[in-house]
Amino acid sequence: MSFKDYDKHKFVVDTCNAFTQKRITKRDFLRKMALAGLGFSAFSSQMLGVGRPVGKMLGFGSGYAEAQTPPDVEKWLKEVGGKYKGTKIRYSTEATPPSIVANQLAKEEFTKLTGIEVEVEIVPLEQVLAKATQDVQGQLGTYDLYYLDQSWMATFAPDTVDPTQYYKDNAELAMPGFDWDDFSKPLVEGIAMYDGKMVGIPFDIPIFIMMYRQDLLDKHGIKVPETMDDYMNAVKAITEAEKGNGIYGTTVQAKSGHYSLECDWTAFLWGNGGSIFNKDKMFSGNDERGIAGLKYYQELVKNAPPAATTWTWDGEGQSVQQGQAALLLSWGEFFPGFDSDASKVKGLMQAAKPPKENPGRRAPSEAGFGEIPAIGHQGGSVIALSQYSKNKEAAWIFMQWACSKDVMARVSTLGGGASPMRLSSFSDPRVKEKAVVGPGTTRHFDVVNWTINNAMGSEPDMPIWAELSNNDIPIELGKLLTGEAYDGSAEACMNALAKTIDEKVAAAGLR
Repeated sequence: MSFKDYDKHKFVVDTCNAFTQKRITKRDFLRKMALAGLGFSAFSSQMLGVGRPVGKMLGFGSGYAEAQTPPDVEKWLKEVGGKYKGTKIRYSTEATPPSIVANQLAKEEFTKLTGIEVEVEIVPLEQVLAKATQDVQGQLGTYDLYYLDQSWMATFAPDTVDPTQYYKDNAELAMPGFDWDDFSKPLVEGIAMYDGKMVGIPFDIPIFIMMYRQDLLDKHGIKVPETMDDYMNAVKAITEAEKGNGIYGTTVQAKSGHYSLECDWTAFLWGNGGSIFNKDKMFSGNDERGIAGLKYYQELVKNAPPAATTWTWDGEGQSVQQGQAALLLSWGEFFPGFDSDASKVKGLMQAAKPPKENPGRRAPSEAGFGEIPAIGHQGGSVIALSQYSKNKEAAWIFMQWACSKDVMARVSTLGGGASPMRLSSFSDPRVKEKAVVGPGTTRHFDVVNWTINNAMGSEPDMPIWAELSNNDIPIELGKLLTGEAYDGSAEACMNALAKTIDEKVAAAGLR
């Protein structure tokens, strides 16, 4: 490791610790992470102390938790895994459904069959980053596995083992029927790859889908929207028709200065054929399509509950549960909560494909920094094998088990309707059985599957994206939406952002 690398790693660890100990602000933390070349994608919210939308853990102790391990896999765990009995493996992770469920199941199943002990540390995301960085800095091997946000792929790629290559090179450790083709190609490319290398195995995937109240659409004779124009027309019609009833056409997560607002903006920017950057790596939110996207979002905000400009995803999801909104384009992980016993719309919500982009999707080749413009805004994570692990074989056996078809299917049911990572999970009988009205429902999964494979959008992959997406963009958007600045002009807001962002990109040496 070069001194330059060591210095960078120390800087990251010190900065993460300073933020954890509240010695620096969120803004300073993100700015320093950007200087270090590290960003945060869909989990920035978790890192900053507000939970992302995730279903409640359900069903431990029920039939949904019962293993359906194929006989050849059970034999493999006993015979191959048993060779490493008494070995302890460690990894640090944030609180996601796969992490929690795998941790819950490991003791009773994996350790019982293999004798391999698993120590899982569930901590806030900035601590996950600090622990992983410190580990690679000293090549310590303290952690055998890393939980990595998709925006960290470039930084940690040299410190991880390509799982597909390791699988080929160590046939004696290969789980029977692991089936790499069971992970969708867009999912792998979107969250697990860097410079032709697979950094880890996909482990979590929040993604935007469309959700609507069937009773309200039926009441007003409105068809399920298929286009952006359909969606806007439906939103406006319901707002007008339900005036005085406390029901609005839509709801949003438009809190000024919060990453949730940036997530909303990107989806409707992409939905109107725009992109954040163009192929010359210049900010393009102020081109014709970008302006159209922001004006579209301004109209949605006008047709949402007035308090929506103070809401992150928590408020957005709760507004639907309380019966205040008819349609939304947002995190699919909200959906199970709409079927909870505490929801006022239990059984009334349906899921559908996101509206088709208008006037068409901008090609990734016409965008910049690896951005994938598509309406299904996503964020994801992987579980990765450390180059420095002293227990690679045992860790690899656990990693395969945690990402196996059986465990991943149970993550989808026990995780309260969390998004599946494997294609087979969508058709698993246990998952299908949960596709009914009730807590932890999976009846939105077909839509999630379609969106992953056909309309998954990804934010730019660049070192300063954390600062731009968590500060500059949502702060200026918030000023526009609350009337603090720009006098309602989408053009003025986007031109101001263009100046700021283009200057920062140039200063960072990225263009």
